[in-house]
Parts: sequence; C-alpha cells; structure tokens
Amino acid sequence: MATLATKIQNIEATGSEAPIGAARLSAYQLRALPNEDIFFYVKRIDNSRLVREPDPKAKAECWSAIGAVCAIAGVLITALVPGVAGITAGYQIQGLKQERQRLLDERRGLEVQEASLRGRKRLELVAKDQNMDKPKPEQIVHLNTRTGEDTEAASLSSPKKDQ
Repeated sequence: MATLATKIQNIEATGSEAPIGAARLSAYQLRALPNEDIFFYVKRIDNSRLVREPDPKAKAECWSAIGAVCAIAGVLITALVPGVAGITAGYQIQGLKQERQRLLDERRGLEVQEASLRGRKRLELVAKDQNMDKPKPEQIVHLNTRTGEDTEAASLSSPKKDQ
C-alpha cells in the first residue's frame, strides 16, 4: 500500500499516470535490457591464511594405496624375473658358444703356424742363418759305446755297480 500512495501523489502532482514527453523524446531509443539495473560487485576474498583441516581417513587411504602398489610390484617382479633370467642366460650361452668357436679357430690357426715353423724346410733355413750346418764325422761323439774308446763318457751315463 505504501507504493500505491506514492503513485497517487505522483499522478495528482502531474495530472497523468506517466510523463507524456518521455515516450515521445526519442522514437529511436532502444528498449531497456532485462536486469539492466542490477549491478554485481566483486569482493576479493583472501584465503591465503586458511589451513585445510586434515582428513583422518586420508592418511590410512594413502598407506593402503602404497601397500597395494608395493604388493602389485612384488607380484609383477616375481612373475617376470624367471623370464628375464632365462633370456640373459640364453645371451650368455650364445656368447660362450661364439667365444668357443673363436678359440677353436684360433687354435687351428696356431696349429697351422706351429706346423709351418716346425717344418723341415723352416728348420733348415734357421740352421743355415745361424751357421748350424750338418756335423762333420769328427764332430760326432757317441756316448754309449761298447768298444771302450769313450769309457769315461759311458761310465758317467751308466750307474756304478761297485757301490
């Protein structure tokens, strides 16, 4: 009712319900937008001093999650270790087979080299380079003779029966 009283006073003062010239002021003026007269103010809120209250269940949930992850990791490691060990053992065996083959090839090469170094022609060349010719008949000494010419040399090589 209070609003009605003010409206009646306005009508009495002007003589009409709405001002006549207001509608005729501008024929090209836009209508008012809905809620145009409402203003929103933003108030800054500082929450930097607030501390979140600790959740008593969060600590238990965290430890249970850590335990579950550790258990899953243990199961996975237990399941995967034998396979990985088998693979690495296979690599080691293959490496040892290759090393064995390399050593056998090297051994064959050394045997061929030894045979060439021990060959008759090679020994004759080395003897000739070092002035080792065939001995002359007067250079040969027979240690085990039955004739008695070299009795001293023969007695040194045979054990004494007197003692």
